[in-house]
Amino acid sequence: MRSTFMGLETAKRGMYTQQSAIYVTGHNIANANTPGYTRQRVNFEQTTPYPAASMNRPQIPGQLGTGVKDGTIQRIRDTFVDEQFRGENNKFGYYESLAESISKMEDIMNEPSDFGLSKAMAQFWQSLQDLSTNPENEGARRVVLQRGTSVAETFQYLHSSLTTVRNDIKKEIDATVIEINSLAKQISSINQQISEVEPHGYLPNDLYDERDRLVDRLSKLVPIETNTVNYGGNSLSVAEGGRTISIIMADGTKRPLIEADNRDRPIAAGEMLNLAEGKGRLAALIYAYGDDADGSGLYPGILDSLDKFAFTYAQVFNEIHNGGYDLNGQPGKPFFDGMGADYKGAAGKIKVANLAPSEVAASLIPNENGNGQNALRLGNIKDLVITNSTLTIGNKVLNLEIESGTLQSFYEGVIGEMAVKGQQANRLRHNTEVLLNSVDNNRRSISEVSLDEEFSNLIQFQHAYSASARMINVVDEMLDKIINGMGHVGR
Repeated sequence: MRSTFMGLETAKRGMYTQQSAIYVTGHNIANANTPGYTRQRVNFEQTTPYPAASMNRPQIPGQLGTGVKDGTIQRIRDTFVDEQFRGENNKFGYYESLAESISKMEDIMNEPSDFGLSKAMAQFWQSLQDLSTNPENEGARRVVLQRGTSVAETFQYLHSSLTTVRNDIKKEIDATVIEINSLAKQISSINQQISEVEPHGYLPNDLYDERDRLVDRLSKLVPIETNTVNYGGNSLSVAEGGRTISIIMADGTKRPLIEADNRDRPIAAGEMLNLAEGKGRLAALIYAYGDDADGSGLYPGILDSLDKFAFTYAQVFNEIHNGGYDLNGQPGKPFFDGMGADYKGAAGKIKVANLAPSEVAASLIPNENGNGQNALRLGNIKDLVITNSTLTIGNKVLNLEIESGTLQSFYEGVIGEMAVKGQQANRLRHNTEVLLNSVDNNRRSISEVSLDEEFSNLIQFQHAYSASARMINVVDEMLDKIINGMGHVGR
């Protein structure tokens, strides 16, 4: 015979469980605007039915349900979507940083404009052509020296500014490494806290949220792979466990960052990670900073091209200038100096020699001051065609750093390549941002608190709570009937 009091216990369990659901709903509503918060739910579970299957079970038609209980309070999270988000976040971090680095480079080069190197050189060439028509004019000679100085100073400014930005990128690399180590330390600390909670049968949802928020930040900096560590004990089946994290290198090898024992392995100072293209902010910074040993990288590449251009331009200009004659009938002296025998660093060291206006070699014939043919030759340097890194001037063959084309086409190629890289980086940044936002919206639709949904749940749980309370009233009336209304027959 089943007990009438069993109904009270069933209703009580219903009230307690709906009450827990109401409290969890209130927690969700309270954290609707908390960054990184994941909505939670109570997993309702049926309690063990009565009677249990045994030899001495009461003979009733079947098992009766005994109510409900709140099994676990679990986050609503999709790990697959999380992995998608972190993959897109990693690519976005790379192209965002790369686009920023190229943008700074474009701001320095400032081409095309009235303030870039091409404009300074065009004005220099024009001053030489003006001198060719009036070679005896001291004012025209002074303008040539001034315009030449402007070209040299522009080279120096570009070299200095690009070097400064490159040094700033190195500081960004160091700061990013510090941030990576800090995130790893925080995640390992949270892992440790989780390992002390889960074995007791609880789900530390708030710690899970904080860890996921940190892993999201880490995924923007470096490409990572995460794996789950089971902490054992009385951990629930839905417990998320710990997280080991490794940085994925360009060759596919993995550099451990957080171990299974919750220890972090920080990146040492000076440890340059070999990261693949498109893999996180740190990879973009490392590529932009480049390698001094082989000259690879974004900024070393354009500095190297600028040095080659400055050195080759000065080399050709000096050779032609040396072949002319000044106002005193003397052979021309080197116009540019300060660079040395090697082209490395030439753009930062080039300067105009200490020449008097009369020492500008505008003439091709000694003591013929009205001759401006050499000035005209100097003004046409930009159109001389280089073949197989050589250029013939008179009877002399110059071995140059530029392989082919003209000096002007070489510089235009450098600027064009920079522009293409900038456009590509901006395009990929936009594309990855669109994908990232799409995945993020999908993730938020799963995990983010919706006030409308929570209000709906609140009403649902409230009605269920009221219904359970009403059931207690019904059972109470039944018991009152049994206790006070029976056994009075015939009175």
